[in-house]
Amino acid sequence: MSKTLTTNNARSFIGGEWTHLGSKTYDVKNPANGGGLAEVSMATASDVDAAVHAASIAFADWSATPLSKRMQIMHNYRAILVREADAIAELITAEHGKTIAEARGDIQRGIEVVELCCGANRYLAAEGNQEIASNIDAQTWREPIGVCVGITPFNFPAMVPLWMFPVALVSGNTFILKPSEKVPLTACRLVELASEAGLPDGVLSVIHGERDVVEALITHKDTVAISFVGSTPVAEKVYQLGTHHGKRVQAAGGAKNALVVLDDADIDNTVRNIIGAAYGCSGQRCMAGSLVIAVGDVGDRLANALCVAIDKLKTGDASRDNSVDVGPLINEASRERVERGIETGLKEGAQLIRDGREVINEGQFIGPSLFDHVQPKHQVAIEEWFGPLLCMMRAKDLDEAIAWLNSSEYGNGTVIFTQNGAAARDFARNVQCGMVGVNVGVPAALAPYSFSGRKRSFFGDLHVQGQEGFLFYTQQKLILSRWDDNYKRSMGW
Repeated sequence: MSKTLTTNNARSFIGGEWTHLGSKTYDVKNPANGGGLAEVSMATASDVDAAVHAASIAFADWSATPLSKRMQIMHNYRAILVREADAIAELITAEHGKTIAEARGDIQRGIEVVELCCGANRYLAAEGNQEIASNIDAQTWREPIGVCVGITPFNFPAMVPLWMFPVALVSGNTFILKPSEKVPLTACRLVELASEAGLPDGVLSVIHGERDVVEALITHKDTVAISFVGSTPVAEKVYQLGTHHGKRVQAAGGAKNALVVLDDADIDNTVRNIIGAAYGCSGQRCMAGSLVIAVGDVGDRLANALCVAIDKLKTGDASRDNSVDVGPLINEASRERVERGIETGLKEGAQLIRDGREVINEGQFIGPSLFDHVQPKHQVAIEEWFGPLLCMMRAKDLDEAIAWLNSSEYGNGTVIFTQNGAAARDFARNVQCGMVGVNVGVPAALAPYSFSGRKRSFFGDLHVQGQEGFLFYTQQKLILSRWDDNYKRSMGW
């Protein structure tokens, strides 16, 4: 065991100590060039007890720690993350493959959640009324709930963990993080820096592992809440397993986000935003714009402009070349999935007007690809491929575009590009998505607001971030007090 984390090994952090768990290891590689970065020690289900036990012991003192002190630790943590942001971004680029700009955005969005937690008293404040009834006062408190668990994906190594554990911790809970084994180094560094900020031992833990570890965390008798981000099939299973065992669960899944373009849209601004939404982070995000719906006569003009923009994008190893626009897919399986998506579209008769399959021969690369004249029934337009694959459909009017969009099983986000305020209002009111953008590429919620997926993009009642995040990690207590005026007579008044 050690208090210090080495850079060539990812270990579990339990009770304030870095420790090897289990006999199995997973090789962490740079997806752009296959270079080995580290080994992560994979725990087993039997190791979960130690992590939960340490968190349970720490909860008693941490939940009683004054909120002002918990917020001060968040202030410390924010300052440390700002200091280390560039180094963390480089680590994200190495283990994930993001461009350095995308990696900096990843950590910045996480820092914004920590900033939110610096003012947690706003979200955890007591509420009440005097004289709610005769001589009765009412007040509600928000209290911590216990040992919470976060299961995070590979695509945002910093942001998604920071969506979860700062909110849980400042609310008075203890937290166990189970990051993706594909990107464990960033998670370990975040936990190490949180400890430096002043978190007591056992308050924040990290454990690595596979499905057996996840299931053990979810079903453990002493864990109370599960936060998950990943694919829709897994999100649904996590939700079902967790709720079956009486846990609170927030499980964010996949998406098929549509970008609707009207005839009057500013084409230059629209194309710039579509390119960023579709191909940013190599399309490996649940808010990626993977479906464009051109309305009316804008289709040919939009398709030509997109092709021009795609041809200017540079695909490559962002850890070696800062001019790269599109990095690799996370691994071979992801690259093969996107290749299957392209083959699917071709078989269905869609027009592949940009093919990125042979951009680079080595590494897990697929360049930006674009289908045109995709039909709503095509599988390539329905399934989430999670890569730099954009499909364009053509609708006769806005009503048809909204109907196509609403037929999707997903409901994360959608965007409309138009100069018509009435059309934008109609769109925002009628689309069945939790996050709507007008003339912006990615309508992802900023830290003060909840990341509000719907339909099969989210399972649960309370989302991550914002007010709902604090509600998820706390429980309400009601205090009713009755005092009459007999004391006046007893005092001779």
